[in-house]
Amino acid sequence: MTINILTLFPNFFSSPLAESMIKRAIDADLVTINVVNIRDFTTDKHHVTDERPFGGGPGMVMKVEPIDLALKSLKLSDDKFISQVLLTSAKGKLFTQQLALDYANLQEITIICGHYEGVDQRVADYLADDEIRIGDYVMTGGESAALVITDVVTRLIPGVLGNEMSNQNESHHQPGVMGYPQYTRPENYQGWSVPPVLLTGDHKKITAWREENRG
Repeated sequence: MTINILTLFPNFFSSPLAESMIKRAIDADLVTINVVNIRDFTTDKHHVTDERPFGGGPGMVMKVEPIDLALKSLKLSDDKFISQVLLTSAKGKLFTQQLALDYANLQEITIICGHYEGVDQRVADYLADDEIRIGDYVMTGGESAALVITDVVTRLIPGVLGNEMSNQNESHHQPGVMGYPQYTRPENYQGWSVPPVLLTGDHKKITAWREENRG
């Protein structure tokens, strides 16, 4: 799978993409993450990517032209079953595990990191397939949201977690269903004991206990 991230701040991704599960997925050629600097696609000598909004108002709005040119450089497929473009936006649809599963079945996703007071509406209307938010709050920019989307989608790619059953019983694997409590050694720590049923070896009872104790 390929994940393209269009951003004004490519260095934001240097450390997160070089650590943990995402790095392992990249090293194993299970995912390719391509960070694209939107400023490289400006057409003026000052690399301007934002302007004041028509009609007035506070702040700056990201321009449509450099985003469009950056997308064109990627030569994305027009087939929405293969490739989709996402725009991070405080007014977008909420990112969920089900959306992540849908995106993980694609060959390529492209995430445009919104910024400033917003992005020219023509990006959402003509260039993006979905506007996505990761919560009901406003962030300075879409880079953190892009990392969240990248992390959640990457771990759903076959082979990334090693054990294919690892994500089958997690929270949100099914809508509204949370994970169950997990324990490991020692059995007793400072008087905090592991539930006895988990030590019995009776898988039927353990399964029942886990179902009863899902969050």
